[in-house]
Amino acid sequence: MNIPTKATALNLRAALAVILPMTTPSVPQPEYWLRGPLPEVPPLLQPVAHALLQARAEVQAALHNFPDHLLPVRPAGVASVGFHLRHLAGVLSRMQAYARQQPLTDEQFRFLAAEKDGPSDPETTAALVQQFSEAVEQLLAMLRTTPEAILTEFRPVGRQGLPSTVIGLLVHAAEHTTRHTGQLLVTARVVQAGQAAYDAGSPSIH
Repeated sequence: MNIPTKATALNLRAALAVILPMTTPSVPQPEYWLRGPLPEVPPLLQPVAHALLQARAEVQAALHNFPDHLLPVRPAGVASVGFHLRHLAGVLSRMQAYARQQPLTDEQFRFLAAEKDGPSDPETTAALVQQFSEAVEQLLAMLRTTPEAILTEFRPVGRQGLPSTVIGLLVHAAEHTTRHTGQLLVTARVVQAGQAAYDAGSPSIH
């Protein structure tokens, strides 16, 4: 019988290291507001950017495998996941227009009209999440080009021209996004739990 030598053992260990490389457990990233400043975003707008990025990450993670057919479900009459996703994207688009002193386009008005019930064609979770992600990216791009000197400038909002400012609109975009993200995350869990209970034979929960 051949007895492995020390050299043989070392060679075997080296070979295994190549075949089965050592992996270190992934360390959870802190929330975005604890990751330091974002490049090119003015200091006073950093919290807005952090909030938008955090909301986008949480939505993407929570809805990764969310079934399309559950998008319109409204447990206890609350707003559906589909509504929240449409509304999140729509508001970010409108806040940009108001901050830039631009009138809403026909496309934006059509989008607003369809936010509650959605378009006639079936929607997918992936498409709605992507739409929200793109809206966040567009607002982040705006933050990078917004001088701090104009943040307190007056901006009229809506057809009534209600008073706000550039920073007021951008902060509202962030707080509105975080508020609806929280509602969306809870609704998504309730809807999926209801579906799981129904599939398990408890239709009264559906």
